[in-house]
Amino acid sequence: MDATTERLVEFAFRPEFSALSADTTHACKQHVIDTIASALGAYDEPLSRMARTIARRYAGTPEAGVWGSSLRTSAEAAAFANGVMLRYLDLSDTYLSKSRGHPSDMTSGILAVADHLGADGRSACGAITLAYDVYCSFMDAIDINSKGWDQPVYSVLGCVLGVGRLMKLTREQMANAVALALAPNMALTQTRRGDLSSWKGCAGANASRNAVFAAMLAREGFTGPTAVFEGEGGLWDVVGRFEWPLPAIPAAPHMIGQTHIKRLPVCYHGQSAVEAALELRARVTLPDIDAINVAAYRTAVHMMGNDPSRWAPATRETADHSLPYVVAVALLDGKVTAQSFASERLTDPAVAALMKKITVTEDAELSAQYPQSSASRLHMRLISGASLTHEVRHPKGHAMNPLTDAEIEAKFRDLFAPCGNAAQCETALEALRNFDRAKDVRRDVLERLALRPASDA
Repeated sequence: MDATTERLVEFAFRPEFSALSADTTHACKQHVIDTIASALGAYDEPLSRMARTIARRYAGTPEAGVWGSSLRTSAEAAAFANGVMLRYLDLSDTYLSKSRGHPSDMTSGILAVADHLGADGRSACGAITLAYDVYCSFMDAIDINSKGWDQPVYSVLGCVLGVGRLMKLTREQMANAVALALAPNMALTQTRRGDLSSWKGCAGANASRNAVFAAMLAREGFTGPTAVFEGEGGLWDVVGRFEWPLPAIPAAPHMIGQTHIKRLPVCYHGQSAVEAALELRARVTLPDIDAINVAAYRTAVHMMGNDPSRWAPATRETADHSLPYVVAVALLDGKVTAQSFASERLTDPAVAALMKKITVTEDAELSAQYPQSSASRLHMRLISGASLTHEVRHPKGHAMNPLTDAEIEAKFRDLFAPCGNAAQCETALEALRNFDRAKDVRRDVLERLALRPASDA
């Protein structure tokens, strides 16, 4: 194995992942609750049903459950189906650095394997924390997006190491799992350009599925390229050589606590703009608005305001990545929810009319503060000539402005409704609060999510 692979393998075997601090364990449980909430809220969405249809094809290999359902399928299919659900509403967590992405995408793969193996909660927390450390430090090391590669490249590596730790792979097997995850699974960033397709929300799920498969291949004795990072045709040849400092645990905190949890079902780069719009809404009558400018940092403008499709979104995926759309809906409705992206809302003349008054510009000061802050400033000019301005630097859920346990649990309760009743919700939530103490994650936690019959999946 090359030196980078060797460092990753040795990192995955660090004993600290078996003895997490109370703060890290708490952060891990918060993220698991938030991730599963995001998935259950999307249970009835058409794309979620399509993913479960695929999963049902592998029901003859009942290794892991599909959340919200009694359907059991192969671990790879469960990783994909659960991953599609958790990303669909764009409510799952985010990490911002040289690049940006959603580390909770890896949770569907790790929990599928924990389910399959009957792993204990402490081991599952360790695997999730390891995966976040790898994902976030990789993102700190290099922006692969600017080189044409998509965020699943980060997640397939983080997930395969977390899964490999749960599987108790040997060092040699872990090295092969890393190679078998990376070499076949470089993902194109075209996924997030122009009119966005359903694959935007599936790419991370696919990375988790591929990570589980790679670890299983390695466990059975398959071998991968021996120099997947540093050799000829390896990652360095593709993206350029880079230094990758892994977290210096125990001296440095684990990185799961540095990620951001979403309060709103909107691309993370639009969270602060929506909060600013909701603040200004209380101070203005909509017919009095003449023009609105959204000033934001460069990445937000690039992702959510730099393409004509963002002023005429034809799909949910494009609309929740459109600054003019989410700001307009926030001003019209006083909220942004999953229902804000229904087909009839995308074609609502009132939304289109208000979007025509909105411009999006980069603000150099806000760009300089990113990624430490993800700020937006809304400036409204009124027909009277008066103006209103509001700026949000750290939207609610940012690591510098975190959601409380009560707020995360409220999000869980709000999103649980498609799958079960209030009593079932509280049972599931209590199991998740005690996730780290579970002797068997499948029996003690995940079976509480088997809420709908498999035939309804």
